[in-house]
Amino acid sequence: MAYLVLSNGMAFEGTRVGAVSDSIGELVFSTGMVGYLETLTDPAYAGQILVGTFPLSGNYGVIEEDFEGKPALHGFVVRSICDTPSNFRAQYPLEKFLSDNGIPAICDVDTRELVRILREEGTMNAMICDEIPASLDALNAYEIKNVVAKVSAADTTVYRAQGETKHRVTLINYGTKKSLITTLCARGCEVTVVPHDTSAETILASAPDAVVLSCGPGDPNELSAEVAELKKLIGALPVFGVGLGHQLAALAMGGSVVKLLYGHRGGNQPVREIGGTRTYITSQNHGYVVDAESLSHIGIECFANANDGTNEGMEYPAQKCFTLQFTPDTLGGAHSTAHLYDRFFDMLA
Repeated sequence: MAYLVLSNGMAFEGTRVGAVSDSIGELVFSTGMVGYLETLTDPAYAGQILVGTFPLSGNYGVIEEDFEGKPALHGFVVRSICDTPSNFRAQYPLEKFLSDNGIPAICDVDTRELVRILREEGTMNAMICDEIPASLDALNAYEIKNVVAKVSAADTTVYRAQGETKHRVTLINYGTKKSLITTLCARGCEVTVVPHDTSAETILASAPDAVVLSCGPGDPNELSAEVAELKKLIGALPVFGVGLGHQLAALAMGGSVVKLLYGHRGGNQPVREIGGTRTYITSQNHGYVVDAESLSHIGIECFANANDGTNEGMEYPAQKCFTLQFTPDTLGGAHSTAHLYDRFFDMLA
């Protein structure tokens, strides 16, 4: 037996699985029906406890080839975990993955009620524990801090293009997903992945064709040093940003980024093309959003969330900069937005 204790004082009883340890994190939920491996290994969940809205996880086991990165989340909450996976690619059950990676988890929880609370009250802190604590002070005091430095790589790595090398791009790693690098390489890019704190001078000295700003975790407003470097890069080279990179570019342009009530997470997030006729199903993981109005003097809003109308994409034509809140063509998600990479490559032409 174990408990999920919320910072509002509510507690849910369930069954402990995974790592046998107590953990505190920011409680968020993902609406994806599949793709739990990509979700659990997404570095953008650093410092968070994830609730799966789909009632079953683990039914196709663990396939390490599908991992997006090294797990950084603080816990996992699900209605039911399958201990007998059925898939020809499965290597071992999900519970072993959770244990091996030190991720505390709890199942047999009413996740429908839990998600209702988060939608009404907003994202809040939570704790997975064996006993309900007498005081919630530690729980309420928890904050996600300095997570980009924890999930970014310490060294520079070069990934060769598949086939002919058409472009040389530098990807700033704020907590990138593997699929972003894989997609760029498949489209003829030699990708040099550099740490999050790499200076603009170092990047410009290597003379890449363009810069890609990766997705990642945490509050973009904390990353003042990274934003300062982006101010030197944007306008000097074509820039393409996704996820956290989209938000950091907005801050570098003088815009603002605010926190959402409960965020957008999952592989089924609808995005409407402004001025067009299409609505795309996208894969997202973020709790902050760009205020498009704050950028009206310099940028053009090109995509909006079909559910709540919040910003999902910006274009800055004069600076040759194009950014998206979602990552096009991601593993475990829809592929209808793959053509958006072409906008980036058009800037290079």
